[in-house]
Amino acid sequence: MTTSQEIALEAVRQQNEQLCREHPLEQLFWECTLRCNMSCRHCGSDCAKDMKATEMPLGDFLPVLDEIATHIDPESVLVQTVGGEPLVRHDIVECGREIKRRGFQWGMVTNGHLLDEKMMDDLAEAGIDSMAVDIDGTREQHNWLRNNGQSFDRAMRAIEQMQRIDDLEWDVITCVNSRNINSLDEIKRLLIDAGVSKWRCFTIIPMGRAAGLDELQLTDYQFRDLLNFIVKTRLEGEIDLNYACEGFLGPYEGMARDYFYTCEAGLTVASIRADGSISGCLSIRSDYKQGNIYNDSFWDVWNNRFDIYRNRQWMKRGICSSCDMFRYCQGNGFHLRDANGDVMVCHYNRLKNVKL
Repeated sequence: MTTSQEIALEAVRQQNEQLCREHPLEQLFWECTLRCNMSCRHCGSDCAKDMKATEMPLGDFLPVLDEIATHIDPESVLVQTVGGEPLVRHDIVECGREIKRRGFQWGMVTNGHLLDEKMMDDLAEAGIDSMAVDIDGTREQHNWLRNNGQSFDRAMRAIEQMQRIDDLEWDVITCVNSRNINSLDEIKRLLIDAGVSKWRCFTIIPMGRAAGLDELQLTDYQFRDLLNFIVKTRLEGEIDLNYACEGFLGPYEGMARDYFYTCEAGLTVASIRADGSISGCLSIRSDYKQGNIYNDSFWDVWNNRFDIYRNRQWMKRGICSSCDMFRYCQGNGFHLRDANGDVMVCHYNRLKNVKL
């Protein structure tokens, strides 16, 4: 790691200490449904098509926003409607309209399967601010991961629809796995040709439906190759590519992303799950819930019950106990730990295992 990286990491560490003290809420994920129109191989939440009591009524969620708006400017908070697949809700447009009516920003993460011209126009009319859709490889690779023979074409149609809307912020997400790791240049060209300007690459954590499926995982060498591809692509400048905010990258910090790593779960990010549970981030599938909107004040939980997220010394255990990067990494992302608090994946250790 270079001297300039160490200086930057120290500055970020001090900024994070301030975030822990002030914890300004900037992003609220609402798991508005657990229903989904797909059965993807890598689903971390193991959502299903036929689950029954899986949607929170809009009327149960809106009081949370009303409470937040009495304490802070709602325009400073992005409410992300996620699932499951949010577009399977019959009232998703109404949900967005009510979020916007209360002054909040509104975003969505979708598989794009239902995003046709009419749906896009309805979302735009309701005031949607940002969207993300998945393209997980070539047609064959994407459809395999998504377990759906139409998924790729529908997702590409979604890209066409998002491009039509002025002032809509949107990007494409790719989950990199052993089947598509050798096709990254082809995927990059496919996206550029489709008019995509912003791209994020994720790797797949072995949780939910992905647990035990080895072909979804990258070897340490493949992970290094992914980061090298990202750095190379960023230098080329044809498309704005970032590795996702899913782990400390050691020597790649400041190179593979626009920012230096911080797990903002519980610092600036909170979530409301479909059952009303209050947590730090919806990427966290283990049980780090701190309350429930049906029993507790969200604002009280956010301010007074999130110490587990804001004092992470408890994470200095196992492989983290003697790590020279814990000062900056702070135990890695919450979603990379299991229900016992043990690290499932450490990107820094993976990179130490290979020649860079």
